[in-house]
Amino acid sequence: MVDPVIIGNARLYLGDCRAILPTLPKVDAVITDPPYGIGVDKSMAATSGFQGGGMKAPKRVYEASGWDDRPIDEELMALVRGAGKWAVIFGGNYYHCAPTSCWLVWDKEVNGNFADCELAWTNLPKAVRRIRYMWNGMLLANGERRGDHPTQKPVGVMAWAINHVPAPCQTILDPFMGSGTTGVACANLGRSFIGIEREPKYFDIACRRIDDSQRQMRLIE
Repeated sequence: MVDPVIIGNARLYLGDCRAILPTLPKVDAVITDPPYGIGVDKSMAATSGFQGGGMKAPKRVYEASGWDDRPIDEELMALVRGAGKWAVIFGGNYYHCAPTSCWLVWDKEVNGNFADCELAWTNLPKAVRRIRYMWNGMLLANGERRGDHPTQKPVGVMAWAINHVPAPCQTILDPFMGSGTTGVACANLGRSFIGIEREPKYFDIACRRIDDSQRQMRLIE
């Protein structure tokens, strides 16, 4: 059993979620963004230059480590979905998920070659919901910053997803934590968080970001 790093009400595990998930109790909700198998790490490692959008910014280049070579297998996806009462799975359109009445749609307001929207499969008892949240080059909503991870989601989008989960919902699990955006959103909302990440570089970034967010919330309180 891997010992977690404890940061306030967050428990963060460095390791493979396939091994760690069976050791955890069932949580209120799983909210996560697993690999889709579209090779985004290699595409962002191979190019440089400028990002799109109304303003130009240097394009960040990431190391190609192969983590996005293929989608996770169906056995692991079933383990992920079953880890919580409720589930929100970004990129669910890349997987064989059950029919649902509620997809969460993130309209990124982009005007380039990337997808206009990202879809999250859910088992939530409601209709389809959409958020418009710009994430395009230097044009980022609410002054957010990006760049810690090639597929980093905005904190505002993850907080929006968390707030769609029916109450009571106190503990959120992200088995593919990346740079910790879901954990930051949980800190801002006062929710407990469990995160798992197998890449030490991103795990360290997540620890720092979640610690910073919890410190800020304590100062506000």
